[in-house]
Amino acid sequence: MTHLTRSSRPDLSVDQRLALRTAATRLAEEFHGTYGTETIERFLHSSYDQFAVDGRIPHYLPLLAERFARQRLQALARVEGHHRDGRPVVLFLCTHNAGRSQMALGFLTHLAGDRAVAWSGGSEPGTEINPAAVAAMTERGIDISDEFPKPWTDEVIRAADVVVTMGCGDACPVFPGTRYENWDLADPAGLDVDDVRPIRDEIERRVRRLLDELNVPAR
Repeated sequence: MTHLTRSSRPDLSVDQRLALRTAATRLAEEFHGTYGTETIERFLHSSYDQFAVDGRIPHYLPLLAERFARQRLQALARVEGHHRDGRPVVLFLCTHNAGRSQMALGFLTHLAGDRAVAWSGGSEPGTEINPAAVAAMTERGIDISDEFPKPWTDEVIRAADVVVTMGCGDACPVFPGTRYENWDLADPAGLDVDDVRPIRDEIERRVRRLLDELNVPAR
C-alpha cells in the first residue's frame, strides 16, 4: 500500500520516520471522516520534501511539514466543500514569506481573532522570519516568532477569498473568481527595526481597511 511505502522511506532517519508517523496519526484524527490515510500521508510527505531542500535544521522538518500539511488539508477541505464556516480567508503572498506577508498575517490574526482566517506564502521562501519584522511586531504586542516561511500551493490559493500580493510580481498565481489586491510596500529584508516600523504601520492600516471591506470587526 502507498502509505506503507511513504512511512518506510529509506532517505529519512529513524527519528524522522517516527516523527512523521506520529504527525500522520495526529492529522488522521483531525481529518477523520474527511480524508483518508493515503491523502494525509501524501500531503505530509510532499510538505516535508518542500522544506528539506532549503537547508533547514532536520530536527524541525517533521514539525514544519505537519503544520504546513495541516494548512493545506484545511484549504483542500474548503475547496472541496467539506468545511464551510462562513469566515473569509485572506492569503498574503510576498517573495520570501519572511517579512511583509508575515506581518500582515500577524495583524489580521490579531485584529480579527476567530472571525477571519489568515494564511501566507512566498514565491521563494526564506529559511527564517526577518528578525527586524519580529521585533517591530513585538512592539505592537503581536508575536510572529513562531511562524515560518513556506511556499504557496494551488489548494491554498484556491481556498482564499482574497489574495494580497506584495512584490512577488508575475510569480504570484492567478485563479479566476478570486479577489486580488497588490500592496506596493518596501521589502524589509536587510533593514533595521527603525526602518521596518513605517512598513509595519502601513501594513496595519491596510489590514484594517481590508477587514472593514470584509465586514469583519477589528479588535
